[in-house]
Amino acid sequence: MLIERASHPQFVSNTYLVADGEGGPGLFIDAGGPVEPLIAAAERMEITPTHILLTHHHYDHVCEVATLRERWPKLEVLIHPLEREGLGEVRADAVQAGEMQRFGTLEVRPLHTPGHTAGMLSFLVSEPNGAVRRSSVSAAPGGFTGGEAVVFTGDTLFAGSVGGVRAPGHTTYTDLKDSIMGTLMELPLQTIIRPGHAGATTVGREWEHNPFIRVWRGLDPEGAEPCTALGEPATLVLLCKDYDGGSKAWVRWPSGMDDIVPGSQVQGA
Repeated sequence: MLIERASHPQFVSNTYLVADGEGGPGLFIDAGGPVEPLIAAAERMEITPTHILLTHHHYDHVCEVATLRERWPKLEVLIHPLEREGLGEVRADAVQAGEMQRFGTLEVRPLHTPGHTAGMLSFLVSEPNGAVRRSSVSAAPGGFTGGEAVVFTGDTLFAGSVGGVRAPGHTTYTDLKDSIMGTLMELPLQTIIRPGHAGATTVGREWEHNPFIRVWRGLDPEGAEPCTALGEPATLVLLCKDYDGGSKAWVRWPSGMDDIVPGSQVQGA
């Protein structure tokens, strides 16, 4: 499996070119740019991209779709149907969770991982000898087993952090937690995670070291300090570093509802 990554200098958002090898078909995952290095890589390796798979509709993940289509006018853009309205003038077809796509020897399975947005998709990419499947025996935390695979998690899960649930089109903290613990953390420990922002990690590394996951697993305690979040009184459950050098905060409102917000919006802890 070949993976080339370009990261936007301002958004720190990733665009990926993925192929099963040189001279074959390929795909892009997200299109936040800069895409010129990926176009050059595809041409150098004689890869013919046929699709752009979008994790969600936010600008920093879709703003270079038109540039890619200028180079390959027949590129098909796929996104979850709940995200299509947010794309504006970007033309895209719908893809549902579980609707497997094949690109040469690669199999791509969309996984519905809502929270940051309602139609957020993570894309699990594997090769035939590493196809991920259900098994009654598994060393993975949740039950998937198989060989090596890569999951592109969009803005659901980052190295050492998680996505927020205050961006346009968001759903809930509960959805985000379920997406991470009930879907992504059920993949084999060796599965490589390629987030929508910043660098790669693995399921095993996040299972052991991600501060949010450690609290969800009961390994570390919840915080209980009073704070002000988004201008409202709250309890700070967790504050940790985020992918961009800032911080991400898990807060609890007086109603008992939980939320994940930018750490910059939390004071007084």
